[in-house]
Amino acid sequence: MGSDQTRSVHGDAPEDPEDLLPADSILTLDEYLDMHAAVGHRTRYEILYRLVHGGEMSPTELEDAISIDDSTLHYHLNELVDVGLVEKRQRTERGQDGLYTYYRATVFGEVTLTDGVDDLIRGEQAFEGMYDSGAE
Repeated sequence: MGSDQTRSVHGDAPEDPEDLLPADSILTLDEYLDMHAAVGHRTRYEILYRLVHGGEMSPTELEDAISIDDSTLHYHLNELVDVGLVEKRQRTERGQDGLYTYYRATVFGEVTLTDGVDDLIRGEQAFEGMYDSGAE
């Protein structure tokens, strides 16, 4: 007797994950996945965490907050900017010459962090029973 190797999709989930997107979605599925992949790196997660929970920060403030060198910080900031989780702003400071750069989380950055990784971490205790291999 052969076994059926296909799995049915449960609930209201569509067969094709692309169909989860609304017809007028501003992002593609690949763009959403790129956002989640970017947060999967610890340094980028920490940068986004600081920006979501601490507000707009300069590169110097971020370097000090997470003890990271300038070139590494800028590499990871550029990754976060490229996928749309963080935005870069330049402004002048009162009484100062030149432009100063600041970074802040976008709405997508905030939601990806707080409704993604942060919720998963906070919910760890709730998952304990679900993944106990000894329970039947």
